Amino acid sequence: MKVVLLRELEGYGNMGDVINVKDGFARNYLIPKGIALPATESNLRHVKSIISQKLRKLQKEKEKALALAKKLEGFMLEIKHPVGEKGKLYGSVTSAEIAKALSEKGFEIDRKKIILSKPIREVGIYTVQIKLHPEVEVQIKVDVQPQK
Repeated sequence: MKVVLLRELEGYGNMGDVINVKDGFARNYLIPKGIALPATESNLRHVKSIISQKLRKLQKEKEKALALAKKLEGFMLEIKHPVGEKGKLYGSVTSAEIAKALSEKGFEIDRKKIILSKPIREVGIYTVQIKLHPEVEVQIKVDVQPQK
């Protein structure tokens, strides 16, 4: 039976692909779970319209991410953190703290998008990677200063 996939199915194909599978697999698993539809003309048109809508949405998200990346380019963020002896921090500066500090400056960024190569445990200036979109990344500087 020929079916059109509504989402990626590992080992079979991606969304919008027309694949040939056994009748029982299609009727008992793929179609009831909403993974595929029978490959009729109307279903193919429906899936193509869904794909074009998703592409437009992804393009808009990418444009927003590029605009935000331009604003963040070369941005220096200051974070004050409690410090012990020899410049060692009590705890470490986390992505959640960086996200909170960025939101105070007017940049709403999810903490999961902030990538720290290693925990920040000392006073200093660090480069932090922010993945705004699968295709858009930006680096900012984080200046960790002792809290008085």
